[in-house]
Amino acid sequence: MTRFRNLDGSGPHPGSAVFRWAVIDQVKGRRRRSPRNAEVPTVKPDLALLRTAPAPGEPARLTWIGHASWLVQIEGVSLLIDPVFSKRISGIVPRNVACPLQPADLPRIDATLVTHSHYDHYDRPSVEAAGAPWIAGTAMGATRELGWWDTERIGDRVRVTFVPSQHWSRRGLFDTNQTLWGGFVIEGTNARVYHAGDTAYFDGFREIGARFPGIDAALLPIGAYDPAWFMEKQHMNPEQAVQAYVDLGARDLVAMHWGTFKLTDEPLDEPPRRLREEWARRGLPPESLRIPAVGETILSRRPR
Repeated sequence: MTRFRNLDGSGPHPGSAVFRWAVIDQVKGRRRRSPRNAEVPTVKPDLALLRTAPAPGEPARLTWIGHASWLVQIEGVSLLIDPVFSKRISGIVPRNVACPLQPADLPRIDATLVTHSHYDHYDRPSVEAAGAPWIAGTAMGATRELGWWDTERIGDRVRVTFVPSQHWSRRGLFDTNQTLWGGFVIEGTNARVYHAGDTAYFDGFREIGARFPGIDAALLPIGAYDPAWFMEKQHMNPEQAVQAYVDLGARDLVAMHWGTFKLTDEPLDEPPRRLREEWARRGLPPESLRIPAVGETILSRRPR
């Protein structure tokens, strides 16, 4: 029985839609064909830099590990979000880009944040390897479970709030929407970072922006959107990600959830091209669009 629903009352696609996309459309040749791999920019992380979290007052550090996985370091605290260090999701879907960090490379992790139960976001071996308490939505079995808008403090200066997203959850055959999904707002004294998790475009972005004005960096998914008839209830395309950024009122859009795993039908390297085109079409500030390479660390702080 479905336990959780989105803010608009919606649940996941019925099984018939999944079967149509995964089987019928595949057999009938109706799915868009694209290569299984693509060149995606990567850099070698500065392990010496990452070994210690920035001191209070220093800019927050955001290191993209690929897909929705991040190392966020702020106010002396190191957080992992949706870590996936494994070479494959569930032993099936391989990485297109090698993971730039492994658990042995990490600093001491104060907490691991998990947005929802899907295997490309909750990789249990990776969460366990981090060796830290973990925070997730209701019924996930985490060290600390949060409902939407609930807050947890990490240390003296960092606050983490679990916020809604437009998605769903499932890990086995009979647990659809039995655990809660969402995103996280991470706040220090000099930076506010939003990780959207997995999400379709929805009205909730405006409410998140209203409750957390002045978001410095909005980590927004831009991939896994094709075909739209099936994916738009659960994932954003690049144009929708730009609208979400506008709704949030954030300073910077930081792109994620593309190029690492081939989950849907668009080419792996298409999302950033479309994102740049939409950004230019709207005439948005060039310096506010951040498309990091896998392994890259970017800095974020609130303007003085």
